[in-house]
Formats: sequence, structure tokens, C-alpha cells
Amino acid sequence: MNLEGRVAFVTGAAQGIGRAIALALAEVGANIAGGDVNLELMDATAKEIEGLGRNAMAVKLDVSDPASVKEAVGKVLEAWQKIDILVNNAGITKDALALRMKREDWDRVLRVNLDGTFHCIQAILPGMVKQRSGRIISIASVVAQAGNPGQANYIASKAGIIGLTKAVASEVGSRGITVNAVAPGFIATAMTEKLPEPVKERMMNLIPLGRMGTDKDIAHGVRFLASDESAYITGHVLNINGGMYMQ
Repeated sequence: MNLEGRVAFVTGAAQGIGRAIALALAEVGANIAGGDVNLELMDATAKEIEGLGRNAMAVKLDVSDPASVKEAVGKVLEAWQKIDILVNNAGITKDALALRMKREDWDRVLRVNLDGTFHCIQAILPGMVKQRSGRIISIASVVAQAGNPGQANYIASKAGIIGLTKAVASEVGSRGITVNAVAPGFIATAMTEKLPEPVKERMMNLIPLGRMGTDKDIAHGVRFLASDESAYITGHVLNINGGMYMQ
């Protein structure tokens, strides 16, 4: 894969899966603009990318705020004149059973995960339409397809991302833009590390490959969908879950 000279905008790129995606794209030549609410951590990731010999930019970004998205995208376009790849990775969880879920927790998760994805797509699409090329990859989740108790807001947001992906893919395919989603399974992150051991064991028993996924497993899938090798794939959900959910 060769992304030499292309510009990728990755949201939530300061740490975890977003950081791994940014580094994976940089490894094959992309210049990276990383957006995150934590600018200090984002600056650190940008330095790592520069260490790979690529250009990097860290921008303050709250995807739930359309004005913040517009400002961040504007800075990238002013510096590099284009965005070839958009990776919608920013997301949050606020888990609770539906019976007890606070309305503000429902609203916040939908605003960040689903509205945020839409804000970024809408801000970046005009440039991609004009250049008649682009790759949009959004991070969904295995639970958007399989369900999980205590995550009604998160699951609704991620299922919405899958629907949004298919809708936008059908709208912009004629302009040379592909729009896909990646649905991670049980991934080893700082968040899953805090889970009780019985919960981890129960999840592991659902995975035929017998291990948790890594942030690099997800990053490699995103890198494929960002590349020319995936040019005839659009409106697709790439499941990276070790067989935890088979469609």
C-alpha cells in the first residue's frame, strides 16, 4: 500500500485505536492531521508521526460541535489544501441499563458518536466532491450488530454510523468517493483493561480466534480501506472481531 502525498484527517487520534490508525497511515506515506479534545496528547502523537518522516498537524477538535469541526477542517485545508482520507474514530461511552439511563447520557453519546461523525463527513465532503476522489472510514462496533446489555446509547450511535455509511456511500459513489465502516470486536485498550476478570473471560469465550484484538488489527483494516486496493469497496462494514460475530 502506498499513500504517499495523501492527507488523512483522523478524529480521536491522540490515543488508543485512533493513534494506531494515524501511525499506520503514516507508515505508508500519508501526512496526518489528528483532531482530539486532548490537544496535549494529540501533540505527542503528532511528534510520533513526524518521527516516521511524515508531516503531522494536531488540532483541537470536539466533533459534537459543528463550529469546532468547521474550524479544525479549515485549518487542515489552509495548511495542506486537501483532505483525501477521513477516519471518524472519535467516540465515547456512558453505559447504563436502558431502564436507568439518564437522558443527558443518551444525548451526549449520540452527539459525539453519531452527530460527530455526520459533522465531519459534511465538512469534508465538499473538497472530496470537487477533487472527485476520497476515502471515508468510520468506526462502528460489533455490538451495533450483535447487541449488548447496558449500552443502548452506544449501540444506537454505532448502528446509526452503519446506516449513515450506507446512505452517504450511495450518494457520493459517482464522484469517486468510497464510504465504509470498520466494526471492531473485543479490543485490548485502556478501557477494556479495567473490566472485571469474569467479564473478560465471558467475552473471550465468544471469540473463536481465542484472543482479544489489538489496536493495530483495527488500524490495518482502516489502512486497507484507505488504500487504492479497496477502490471497488463502498457501503461496506468490515468486521474485525476474531469471529465474535459472524454475519
